[in-house]
Amino acid sequence: MSFSPQILALATRVIETATHKQLILATAESCTGGLIAGALTAIPGSSAVVDRGFVTYSNEAKTQMLGIPSGLIGMHGAVSSPVAQAMASGALNRSNAHRAVAVTGIAGPGGGSALKPEGLVWFGFAQQGKDVLSEEKHFGAIGRDNVRSATVQYALRLLLTSMED
Repeated sequence: MSFSPQILALATRVIETATHKQLILATAESCTGGLIAGALTAIPGSSAVVDRGFVTYSNEAKTQMLGIPSGLIGMHGAVSSPVAQAMASGALNRSNAHRAVAVTGIAGPGGGSALKPEGLVWFGFAQQGKDVLSEEKHFGAIGRDNVRSATVQYALRLLLTSMED
């Protein structure tokens, strides 16, 4: 797969920064289907800092692979702040990572609703010793590939920003 120059530049900065700071990374992905991990591992030297990526496209996978209670998904829906946080926490706890980013959203076309429209993505972020965070982004009905690309870019920025502190 080919990634845009912007994604590759961000991924390179993430890998270089993680290498310099000796931080290990993990991803938990739903709507991106592994594209964040794919962008990171497209960079030479990534094997030193990328531990693993969880592709948890189905609710069952979220429960089995990340330990998310099915009741949490049932109560809030897969595309929600609590589930994004639980995905990030699950990825951190089930890996050797110091940082984990998670994404769950509606890439489209279709699948959205008035409350959860196409282009809605929830990001989760976890790091050892800190509270798990979540953030909501509305990319709009810009098309499946564009939503997924924007999600990858934003997730890489979250990782990069967390390491620049």
